Amino acid sequence: MTGGYDGPVIDPHHHLWDLGLQRHPWLQKARVSDEGMVFGSLASILRDYGIDDYRADAARQNVVATVHVEAGWSVAYPLEESRWLDGLDRGSGVAHRYVAGIALDRPDALRLIEAEAENPNVVGIRDILSWHADAAKSFASSPDRMSDPVWRAGLAHATRLGLVFDLMLYPWQMDEALELVQAFPETLFVLNHGGSPVDRTQDGMTLWRRGLRALGKEPNMRLKISDLVAYDNNWTLESLRPVIEHCLDCFGPERSMFASDFPVAGLHASFDEVYEVFRTVASRLSPDDQRALFFATANDTYRLGIADPADAGRGRHV
Repeated sequence: MTGGYDGPVIDPHHHLWDLGLQRHPWLQKARVSDEGMVFGSLASILRDYGIDDYRADAARQNVVATVHVEAGWSVAYPLEESRWLDGLDRGSGVAHRYVAGIALDRPDALRLIEAEAENPNVVGIRDILSWHADAAKSFASSPDRMSDPVWRAGLAHATRLGLVFDLMLYPWQMDEALELVQAFPETLFVLNHGGSPVDRTQDGMTLWRRGLRALGKEPNMRLKISDLVAYDNNWTLESLRPVIEHCLDCFGPERSMFASDFPVAGLHASFDEVYEVFRTVASRLSPDDQRALFFATANDTYRLGIADPADAGRGRHV
C-alpha cells in the first residue's frame, strides 16, 4: 500500500456560469419549478459560479489546471459559451481548455464545429445523449441519436478536426454506444461520470457493470470518474469504493481520470469530500497509477501540455 497522492491535480470536468446572462435554460427552469432532473433539487447551485467560486471550493486540492465542460448553454446562442470563457481571467489555470457544446445533428453543425475547432482553447465537443423514459431525468430528446447518420456525420467532422468527444449516456444505452465507438476507431471518446450508474437496483448495477466492461475493452475510450454522488445521494466511502474500483478494473488508471463535476457534485458533497474519496480509494495503487488518475490521463487526453510541477520541485495552485 502506498501513501495518499500529494502531487498536482488536473480537474477535467467542471462548469462555470453567470445566471445573469440567462443562457442556461435548465437552471432557469429549475429556478421556477426545481424539478431537479436526475440530480434531485438544484436549489443550492442556482447562483452564479465563476472562477473565484471554483478556486475557493478547490483551494485545498492542489489543482493546477482544469477543463471546462459545456454547461447547457442555450442552443439559440451557439459559440457564445466558448467566447464567454475566452473573456474570463483564466490565468490561474481554471478553464485552461474547454469541451464545447454542439448538437451534432443541427443543420449548421458542421460550420459550428469548424468555428469551435479554430479556437485553440477548445479541445473537445459534448452533445449529451442521456435518454430516460422519465422526461424529467432525460437530457436527450430521443433515445437513438447515436445511430442517426446526420448526427454521425457531425461526429466524423469533429474527429477530422482533432476534437475529442465527451460521451454522456445512461447504462441502458451502452450497447448502442459500443457499436458507435467501434464504428469510429479514430475518435477519442471520453465517457462521463463513470457511465452514470443511476439505477441502483441489482439488475441496474449489473447492466452498468457489464456495459462498462465492454466499453473499457475499446482502445479509443477514456473514462471520467466523476459525480458518482449524483447517483448515490446517501453515499459513503464504502458505497462509492466498489463503483470506483469497477471503473478502474475496466479501464485501468492509464485510461481513467478523476474529475469533480463541480458545482453540480456540490449538491451532494463538498469538493474536499469528493477528492478525499478519490485519494482514499487510490491510495492502494502505485504512485504512477495515482499520478495517472489525478493528472496524467487528463493532461494527455485533452492535450493540455501542463508540465508536472513535481518534476521541477515546485508548483502553483489555483
